[in-house]
Amino acid sequence: MTDANNEVLVIGHRNPDTDSICSAIAYAEFKRRTGMPEAVAARCGDTNERIDFVLRTFGASAPRFVADVSPRIRDVMQPNVVSVPPTATVAEALGIMDERNIRVLPVLNSDRTCKGLISLFKMSKFFFPTPNRLFESRKVLASIRNLSRTLDARMVHAVDEDLEEDLVLMVGAMSLSAFAERLPRYAPEKLIVIVGDRREVQELAIGAKARVLLVTGGLDLDADVLERAKASGVSVLISPHDSATTALLSRASITVNHMIHDRFLVFREDESLTSARPIATASNFQAFPVIDQFKRTVGILSKSDFIKKVERRLILVDHNELSQAVHGAQEVDVIEVVDHHRIGLTTDQPILFRNIPVGSTSTIVADCFLRGRVEMPDSIAGLLLAGIVSDTLNLTSPTTTQQDVEILSILEVMSGVNATEFTEKLFASGSVLVSKPASQAVTSDCKEYVEQGHSFSVAQIEEIGFGQFWKRKEEVVKSLEEYREKKGYLFSCLLVTDVVLQSSLLVVAGLENFQRQIDYPEVEDGIYQLEGVVSRKKQLLPFLTHCLGKIS
Repeated sequence: MTDANNEVLVIGHRNPDTDSICSAIAYAEFKRRTGMPEAVAARCGDTNERIDFVLRTFGASAPRFVADVSPRIRDVMQPNVVSVPPTATVAEALGIMDERNIRVLPVLNSDRTCKGLISLFKMSKFFFPTPNRLFESRKVLASIRNLSRTLDARMVHAVDEDLEEDLVLMVGAMSLSAFAERLPRYAPEKLIVIVGDRREVQELAIGAKARVLLVTGGLDLDADVLERAKASGVSVLISPHDSATTALLSRASITVNHMIHDRFLVFREDESLTSARPIATASNFQAFPVIDQFKRTVGILSKSDFIKKVERRLILVDHNELSQAVHGAQEVDVIEVVDHHRIGLTTDQPILFRNIPVGSTSTIVADCFLRGRVEMPDSIAGLLLAGIVSDTLNLTSPTTTQQDVEILSILEVMSGVNATEFTEKLFASGSVLVSKPASQAVTSDCKEYVEQGHSFSVAQIEEIGFGQFWKRKEEVVKSLEEYREKKGYLFSCLLVTDVVLQSSLLVVAGLENFQRQIDYPEVEDGIYQLEGVVSRKKQLLPFLTHCLGKIS
């Protein structure tokens, strides 16, 4: 399996036809066999019954569906999320942040939803209060168990060790008389007395029934003093650190739950980098949780991630105009084109551009195998045969060239398939006008064009006879007009081709002044008889461009 960030997608146009699908599968196979293992066949539209028939016939799977290739947050985010639970202490969080050299840490619930963020900035304000809030530097909000964990202290005796409390630090470093004088100033049930091996200070703290006696230096209490502490309900911890370090670390025993930024910015993993960039840039945070559809945190996005290069690359087959390409194609690198249509693409860098005026892209792909003497599996030969007979109507289309004829004969031998017999089965395998709603039928093989400052669309349906069209004429005409209005096109056309009679009906939705330029016989309002016209590319498109020029 290839790394998704390094894949090369071999992909056809939107609303793919048989040639588009078959050439994508075959060219991906060719690239893998000639040194590009990361090549993957893809599609950006649904298959239809005829395409499915071809795939079943030759034992091939449909190319992977890819609706949009524009860079997403998941492409650049850091997927290995370093986090802490709400019950973690600030000391634990700081240890992780120092070890990983990070400034923002997400706080995740057990279901991986994000409760908030903790930052070095907010914790620095906690540990270094302003001069008018100096007393806060003596406050400790913690349980005795968390205090013990943070200090790596021995819990010799504890009362309600899991109760989180507001406590106050008092260091017994002054003279005994000074300590005795200051001790009554504080509520004993809120007092943590930090002291070394000064027995007299220990006894005063126990006598006052301080909440915690915190003995430093790893020194044990005298047995009788410990018994007195137990009798008085005073919890006793033995810290391995000196008094200054113990006092400093005690404050870090507060849980991160009390230090979080609960107003924070998240991004969805499938969100576009382009849309997310200005939002992230305007934020004061340097990093942002990334969530999936279930709001679970699946990554972290930092501002520096936006400058990462997304290595997604495309090879376009059977088209080369971005208006027909997969969404987001303009945001990634197109490295190759294999096509037989007019040239409509410009690139920033030189690329391999195989554009040959033949009847089918599958002809060009087959030629790549044959010229390069690359082994072609029987199934690939069959797919390429299907692509050619579909796009050239088994060599009867005016787009057919001698190269199509010669390569199709070679593919018949390699695949063991008779092209004429296969063509009959192919066009009998499914009618778009039978299997699809009218709204899908008018877009199943639809291409957008821009000419002389106007955009328009041309779709094509290949049928055996026009019977199904006339049955559904009204809903087809209505759907075509709705599609034109939705897209804002000057006009939209549907070419319904009878592959047996080699003739077509042209359905046009658009302005009257454009329709007046069409000089083919109009059999009904907006429906024209085009005898001998079967090619959208070579026959219909030049005619439509000519009509457009007459009204511009």
